[in-house]
Amino acid sequence: MGTTVTTGSTVAGRSMRPRTRDLPFARAVGAYLAVRLVILGVVALADLATHHGLVGDLSTWDGAWFLRAVNHGWPRHLPIVDGHVAANPIAFFPLLVVVIRALDTVTGLSAGVVGLAVSGLSGLGAVLGVGYLTRAFSDAPRAERAALLFALSPGSFVFSLIYAEGLLLSAVTWGLWALLRRRWWLAGVLGALASAASPLGLAFAASTAVAALTEWRRARNPRALVAPVLAPVGFVAWMVYLRVHTGTWNAWRLTEAGGWRSRFSPLYPWRIIWRFVSNPLSPTMTGQILVAGTLVTVVALVIAFREHQPAVVLTYASAAVFLAAFAAPVGLRPRMVMVAFPLTIALATRWSGWRFRALVGVSTVLLALMAIETLTSWAVFP
Repeated sequence: MGTTVTTGSTVAGRSMRPRTRDLPFARAVGAYLAVRLVILGVVALADLATHHGLVGDLSTWDGAWFLRAVNHGWPRHLPIVDGHVAANPIAFFPLLVVVIRALDTVTGLSAGVVGLAVSGLSGLGAVLGVGYLTRAFSDAPRAERAALLFALSPGSFVFSLIYAEGLLLSAVTWGLWALLRRRWWLAGVLGALASAASPLGLAFAASTAVAALTEWRRARNPRALVAPVLAPVGFVAWMVYLRVHTGTWNAWRLTEAGGWRSRFSPLYPWRIIWRFVSNPLSPTMTGQILVAGTLVTVVALVIAFREHQPAVVLTYASAAVFLAAFAAPVGLRPRMVMVAFPLTIALATRWSGWRFRALVGVSTVLLALMAIETLTSWAVFP
């Protein structure tokens, strides 16, 4: 009679010890966590001299505004300075603030600590989302490469700060996955969360419209309409809230224009390129970063179309690029290129072997430089 031999670490000849390659996207998760630990370690060492504290050092730039909204709410009246609306928390969408407040109440931890945890964990959710989304329309090795390259993309430094990109990209990556699976309610709810996290969440709303139209043509399925109806709800709800709260329908746009001189400008990317071409030495570091981001985006977008990504994925990428490229003075800086993550997927699925390793190496170096620049200088905003 045959007998299955069990000897501690094996059953029927198979090891019971977990293998790294059996864990979902283990290399990407490991790289992501390593970057977070390195940044925390470096900031902790620097704090020995600055005495700002980890939260103080990592709640810089947008993080300070999010924490102001958490602690003091949004102003009921737009602050006016020299005839223009001054910078205030209304420019920052509510999802991250609401999540931090809720977890702060439950855990009793400080808002800064909660904000850093939310940003880091939601960034990890986005890494996994990129992997599973890629696997939904490609093979496992390409999905592994896409998750790894995304985890080490130059813009991913924001996952160590109190920023909303983690929530935005977690919602969008899994929302696109839901669209490919025809899970319309899930896609719609995730879309609503994305558009409550950032105006860039509206790029995903465009994908839901394409998916619904395609499904209607294929099967006359009215349930698909749920996704495009729900996806922009976060954005619309925020605008309605601001109207009730401040008495002004365009409170957000007035704050963006007055506080940050932010505006939609179809000429903005062309001006950046022309300024660089006419005198390559004249642009500031910001200008050089925007030129590089624009060129990388164009190349990656072409590759994404040549890789035949699904229509909903390409729609999101194109819409995200459009919204970022024509938003002065933001433009296609590394954080915005990362938000258009199907471009990263395209590069990872296009190249393998030494080419992919070289790409990862360059991306990692740029990630380190962006983290250093963001945490040590005010010369370039993230």
